[in-house]
Amino acid sequence: MPVARRQVLAAAATAPLAAAGLTAPGLAAPGAGATPASGQGPTGYRVGRGVADVTGPAAENGMMGYSMPQQQTAGIHLRTLARAFVVDDGANRVVFVTAELGALFQSVHQEVMRRLIETYGGLYTEQNVLLNATHTHAACGGDSHYAAYDLATLGFQEEVFEAVVGGITEAIGAAHDDLRPGTLALGRAELTDASVNRSRSAFELNPRQDTEHFPDAIDPAVTVLRFAQGGRDVGAIAWFATHGTSMTNTNHLISSDNKGYAAFAWERDDPEFVACFAQTNAADMSPNLDLEPGKGPTDDEFTNTRIIGERQFLAARRAFDEAVTPMSGPVDSLLCYVDLSEVTVDGRFTPDGETHRTCTAAIGWSMLAGSTEDGPGIPIGEGLRNPLWEWLGGADVPIPPQLADEQAPKPVAVPFGAMPPHPWCPEVLPLQLMRLGDLHLVAGPAEYTIVAGLRIRRSVAAELGVPLENVLVQGYANAYSQYVTTPEEYDAQQYEGASTLFGRYTLPAYQQEFTRLAAAMRDGKRVPLGPVPPDMSGTLPNLQPGVVFDAPPPGRDFGDVLTEPASGYHRGDRVTAEFVTGHPKNDLRRGGTFAEVQRLVDGRWVTVADDRHWATRYEWRRTGVASSAATVTWDVPAGVPTGRYRIVHNGDWKAAGSGKITGFAGISRDFLVA
Repeated sequence: MPVARRQVLAAAATAPLAAAGLTAPGLAAPGAGATPASGQGPTGYRVGRGVADVTGPAAENGMMGYSMPQQQTAGIHLRTLARAFVVDDGANRVVFVTAELGALFQSVHQEVMRRLIETYGGLYTEQNVLLNATHTHAACGGDSHYAAYDLATLGFQEEVFEAVVGGITEAIGAAHDDLRPGTLALGRAELTDASVNRSRSAFELNPRQDTEHFPDAIDPAVTVLRFAQGGRDVGAIAWFATHGTSMTNTNHLISSDNKGYAAFAWERDDPEFVACFAQTNAADMSPNLDLEPGKGPTDDEFTNTRIIGERQFLAARRAFDEAVTPMSGPVDSLLCYVDLSEVTVDGRFTPDGETHRTCTAAIGWSMLAGSTEDGPGIPIGEGLRNPLWEWLGGADVPIPPQLADEQAPKPVAVPFGAMPPHPWCPEVLPLQLMRLGDLHLVAGPAEYTIVAGLRIRRSVAAELGVPLENVLVQGYANAYSQYVTTPEEYDAQQYEGASTLFGRYTLPAYQQEFTRLAAAMRDGKRVPLGPVPPDMSGTLPNLQPGVVFDAPPPGRDFGDVLTEPASGYHRGDRVTAEFVTGHPKNDLRRGGTFAEVQRLVDGRWVTVADDRHWATRYEWRRTGVASSAATVTWDVPAGVPTGRYRIVHNGDWKAAGSGKITGFAGISRDFLVA
């Protein structure tokens, strides 16, 4: 069931912004799998867009991003969504999806491709579908098949995986069904107060021709692709580089972070509009402007999320308004797989002009320490046990001397690629180049620093013979393999360099392979698909305890109101209601909601906000071994109509013995907003 955005966001619009199987190995042809659109001219487009929910368990599930096992979900701040766009030029068709997740793992990419092939045959394949993540650090984790990314979630979480795969697939299906004749236009703006370089000393090690391209040590570029159908604006994709870390590692509420707020702010103005805020080369770009977690522009993480998101939204609107000339170029896409652990890199792409090689994946000690500007990393030390870490054999794996030499000057902490019984991270990775009219997206499975992104863009732009501004790095795409720094930044071995898996020449390897894809796209040639990555499903257990049963406190029933709202409130006040509830894992309510704010209109209760809304929070806590409580808060927006309102909590409880799950609703007394 899709998120009911139309009703909820339309009601919210009165509040002002300031309110607080895979294809077989072989050869892949450009535009493979696309079918001509009937009656479509060579320079016309059909465009479609869709939205679906990818929110995982709202309680007792580890989050993806900070790698803190104790950071487990305990409610929802902003539901996480996937937004999909389909573009067809009459000869080729491409799909672009941004999901509000910490990362887009290869496991998800593989399963989404299988389901698309089951439904659409060869229309949508790995060749013409680009999946990516916003990199929020407040979404559920546990949907990777690789141990490095499931340590903090105590293993593979099937519920998260199904929510993510199902939501992305549904979003693509909605965009497919929405295809209509339309136009694309490209706009640009700059944003200088929503990011800061968190690794300035490493950035300064780059040659002057690189650093002077970014005089403020940030990438200020905002690029927007404007979508219209029949002359009506229906969507936008906005690219800007800043981390999804406005919410800190002490937060336990699922949140789409600053990019999620930017999307909410835009879509609130027009519930039919789909606003997608995608990443680019954000590896060293932090939203914490004071270079401390949760610091800057204010000392409150929720306020910072709103402000940094609002700044992205307003900059994107400026770029959107500047996009007035429709594009007429073709759409196209190419993808290949490369084993990044064994690439021989030509001297054209290395700093010293000599041939070098990448090596087996490994992380350095600075990666374990984490980024002090955004949050510490994996706390696997004395006094803290991680069952998954122990199940895998612990960290007592010797560092091969050859690998230590190949990774130098990185002091290797964990040799991810050499860990038994399976590598802890992917090494065979997807590289993709997608064209949308005048815009070219270099889609890579990692986080690229701004200078790393610049070098890739320069190489690809030169090969294609197009302006540099028409080439963007689309990070966090189709898989995840941590960071990519320049060789010079790598030498500093700060967090980003220590997280660059395949050694000092990781970036030159990417430059070389993306240049190869660009040459093929330019010449209309085929490219070898390369080694297909293994299916790693079934390699990890789930050591996170599940729901045994739910029981209300003595004398209570599920849905009972423990704390009623006051009888009246003013705009700007916070309304609070508390309910007896069951465990949120009993039903994720994906596409639905745990919390509703309803207004009495002409004798009927109408939902005006839910747990996708900025002004609401849904919080869950245990009150006993099998009992729990849900707290729903609503910060009354400045522009809401006066009238009578109430809070509704939707939940589910699991019976002891039978395991039967039963839904319920708790309803507060009504209250007056004056």
